[in-house]
Amino acid sequence: MSAISAGSIPGPPPPFFNFAGHLLTLNRGRGGKTAYIDDLGRLGYDQLDERIRRMASGLRALGIKREERVLLAMQDSCDWPVSFLGAIFAGIVPVAVNTLLTAEDYAYMLENSRSQAVLVSGAVLPALKEALKRSDHEVQKILVSRPLAPLDFGEADLDEFIDRHSPLPRPAATNADDPAFWLYSSGSTGKPKGTVHSHANPYWTAELYGKPILGLTEEDVCFSAAKLFFAYGLGNALTFPLTVGATVLLMAERPTPEATFKRLTGGVPAAKPTVFFGAPTGFAGMLASPSLPARGEVALRLVSSAGEALPADIGERFRSHFGVDIVDGIGSTEMLHIFLSNRPGMVAYGTTGRPVPGYDIDLRGDDGTPVADGEPGDLYIRGPSAALMYWANRLKSRDTFRGEWTKSGDKYIRNTDGTYTYAGRSDDMLKVSGIYVSPFEIEATLVQHPAILEAAVVGVTDADGLTKTKAFVVLRPGRDATEAELKAFVKDRLAPYKYPRSIQFLSRLPKTATGKIQRFKLRQSGEVEDAGQ
Repeated sequence: MSAISAGSIPGPPPPFFNFAGHLLTLNRGRGGKTAYIDDLGRLGYDQLDERIRRMASGLRALGIKREERVLLAMQDSCDWPVSFLGAIFAGIVPVAVNTLLTAEDYAYMLENSRSQAVLVSGAVLPALKEALKRSDHEVQKILVSRPLAPLDFGEADLDEFIDRHSPLPRPAATNADDPAFWLYSSGSTGKPKGTVHSHANPYWTAELYGKPILGLTEEDVCFSAAKLFFAYGLGNALTFPLTVGATVLLMAERPTPEATFKRLTGGVPAAKPTVFFGAPTGFAGMLASPSLPARGEVALRLVSSAGEALPADIGERFRSHFGVDIVDGIGSTEMLHIFLSNRPGMVAYGTTGRPVPGYDIDLRGDDGTPVADGEPGDLYIRGPSAALMYWANRLKSRDTFRGEWTKSGDKYIRNTDGTYTYAGRSDDMLKVSGIYVSPFEIEATLVQHPAILEAAVVGVTDADGLTKTKAFVVLRPGRDATEAELKAFVKDRLAPYKYPRSIQFLSRLPKTATGKIQRFKLRQSGEVEDAGQ
């Protein structure tokens, strides 16, 4: 695996730079080598090139102009990279959105982005059409990807649309700093924010992380449980593999343990991934599943994790079973991908590793000054892949993008060995009896108990107006535990003041579509009837 140091950071892309054109140039000559495999078939690099160019030509033929937006609400399939990169190739800005949202969410995003067309999977079409009914916003065209839903007047089959246009010979003459695409924040607190990324930003994530840290090569088969519409998934299943000419396995369905195992073992379709990108919640579910495959049934050489901090216990149990480490890192929609990470062969479980070369990390206290090692501080990042802004949200843009620095909303602790340990979200840190307590530290301890599958800790206000810690836990199938037992378990492992003052048992935890625990829902009521409420 190659590595880069602070003194050998790759150079920037040229001033006139189109990211889609850049990828097509990198893969010129790969011919029929498989680029993508989805539930319905395969797409070679030569086919990918042609379909991207035809898609670009078709969008221009609709009269969509440079820098205008198109909404991309599509499940993971070969049509996703064709649609996303086809728009970028034409200088049009794709707005990639979650396929599990409500009609109300889509109506908001259509109006906020002013998208001129919609590229949508048949399974998502009903919610999208309902969104258009609720909105005053009109679009020029709805292009529907397979598997097709019944098409009404005004909608078109995406395959037929692509086939009837000639390939666009050259990419739009965009600037490296021009807007290339949007991603929406998860919206776990308030309305989601349209995060605007430039053509240069994905270039930087590949050059600083995908190639030097993960060491991806054209021999790899990549499979990401995180979908393409997430910043993490976009890097995993498009930016990184297409930069090196690898093969990508896509899955439209939800990444349940069983669905994931089918892909990891080569059952659906017949191609075993060598690199798997997941998240802690998914890894916990996999390890708890009775259908967990044996080590010899998979071909994994590398496993990546992001989205939330990885508890040490999960990483250690995964390594013990599969013989491969989980390389944990932290990224964000605003920074596009991972900027703080462990390294293959140098994993320190319980930490998020060290800064990725090319990124600077700063931890600041409430007064804005740096904190000492061992003290929790707000995480700020400086690096070339930062988003340009939140669309039409000046107040939030100013709060997050502060000159060269981006405020992440996370709290971290810098250890004396240079590694960093997650200490919770900035708005999730608890001050109990005048002392800061990290919910994540308590959660990571609770999940070490053999009966616990998942845990979430929040602060609740008691009758005296004081903050107390409360844990919500999900038990493993067939296991049992008492509140008193779990309290004693935490007391034996952490400072006594950190144990949860109350514990509630749930069948599952409320989560965003990205799999992040929605602690604000747990905070809204002293008692939660059941998760997902």
